Amino acid sequence: MGPAHPGVPPGHRPLDPPSAVPLTASQSPCPVSHSRSPQLNAAPADQIRLLDVQALDVRLTQLAHRRDTLPEHAEARALESDVAQRRDLLVAARTEESDTAREQAKAEQDVDQVRQRAARDQQRLESGLVTNPKDLESLQSEIASLARRQDDLETIVLDIMERQETAGARAKELAVKVEELEAKAAETAARRDAALAEIEAESGAVRAERAEVAAAVPADLLKLYEKLREQQGGIGAARLYQRHCEGCRLELNITELNEVRAAAPDAVVRCENCRRILVRTPKSGL
Repeated sequence: MGPAHPGVPPGHRPLDPPSAVPLTASQSPCPVSHSRSPQLNAAPADQIRLLDVQALDVRLTQLAHRRDTLPEHAEARALESDVAQRRDLLVAARTEESDTAREQAKAEQDVDQVRQRAARDQQRLESGLVTNPKDLESLQSEIASLARRQDDLETIVLDIMERQETAGARAKELAVKVEELEAKAAETAARRDAALAEIEAESGAVRAERAEVAAAVPADLLKLYEKLREQQGGIGAARLYQRHCEGCRLELNITELNEVRAAAPDAVVRCENCRRILVRTPKSGL
């Protein structure tokens, strides 16, 4: 008697034919998937709800952009830089004012010493105690030299006084300017903080609403959306409107439209151009 299965050597069991693996309800086949991945299904209402999640995510992105690009940020930075520069100039002016004050005190002390010495010499000259002609001539020469020295030192003192007066005036002017800039910087910071607080309050409300809406979206659909949103610059789901994908703004060709028309209402379809989730509505133009 021949083998029960021709072509199978004796003592060997024939291979079992491959068994069909049943798909879950969320992985049923659909012609629009093109075998890229197991077909995902979700109720039409859940898909519409996903658009609400997307809209809230877009709003959060807009709020984050507004927060980062507030004009008060640049204004505050410019004012802080200006204040820092003016403070440095103020410190330099006050330092110069202080230095010239010490320099003036030293120069005035030198003048006083020369004046006192000249007064002593003049007193000796007028006392008649110096009778030697040579000593008398020397004393008169020293008095004349001291007078010239005193005149030079007094000129130096006047120059130092002028520099100190200029430095003092400059310091006062800069102090007023710094005070004005600090007040303006404080006002700008207050406006910036108020705007940031307003943005954060709205962001908090949007995040809370987003969490509530997302909680009603099936987990597998939401997971796919989050993945696509990360890959596609923040847009993971788009409405199909008048035969156009609102994600990439391209019109579906006739083959793609026929596939979308043939897809079951609960089939999650994807745009063939950008691969975003394509949500059908009564205005899809199908």
